[in-house]
Amino acid sequence: MGFLDKLFGKSNKEEQKVSNLKIGIVLGSVREGRNAEAVTNYVYDFATKRNDGVDYEIVDLAEYKLPLMGAALLESEQADAGNRIKAWSDKMASFDGYIFVAPEYNHAVGGALKNATDYLKPEVANKVAGLVGYGSLGGTRAHENLRLIFGELQVADVRTAVTFSLITDFENMSVFKPAAYHEANINQMLDEVKSWGTAFKSLRA
Repeated sequence: MGFLDKLFGKSNKEEQKVSNLKIGIVLGSVREGRNAEAVTNYVYDFATKRNDGVDYEIVDLAEYKLPLMGAALLESEQADAGNRIKAWSDKMASFDGYIFVAPEYNHAVGGALKNATDYLKPEVANKVAGLVGYGSLGGTRAHENLRLIFGELQVADVRTAVTFSLITDFENMSVFKPAAYHEANINQMLDEVKSWGTAFKSLRA
């Protein structure tokens, strides 16, 4: 089978792998009082209700408490930091693809998520990512940052992104109330993640 056939073909073997696809929904903010938690839960609920044969799991970046890459650590802190870094690496390696929920801070992706991606490369290479954002402009500039990072990590990000506005999709910029029209974009993004995730899984097999 040629490269293109292998990537986009519809063999029975490839179709059987769809039900085993695992997608991590990365909650990419560690900020106290973060809106990302409500957005992530909404995306998870929406995705699982599709019953599309994909296993979705939320990965909360705040649970890993990753140290700043390159920062000096006390000898007493090094073993624990190493364990947390390994736990993050192992969790991300366990997925076939990802959906990153990324708020926009100061015209860019948040520092905690950028730091977390710096600990990755082989764990995520030749896998797929979808993007969900929120901010004054829907998180689009955070998405552009992430697309550059993903290029270096060999992660294939899908075209369709989901962008929630702090002005129109949040009450008082804090209570998440997404407009119904976002559902079409979410469905399209999830379809693309599933399709590309299945194709790349066959390449890694």
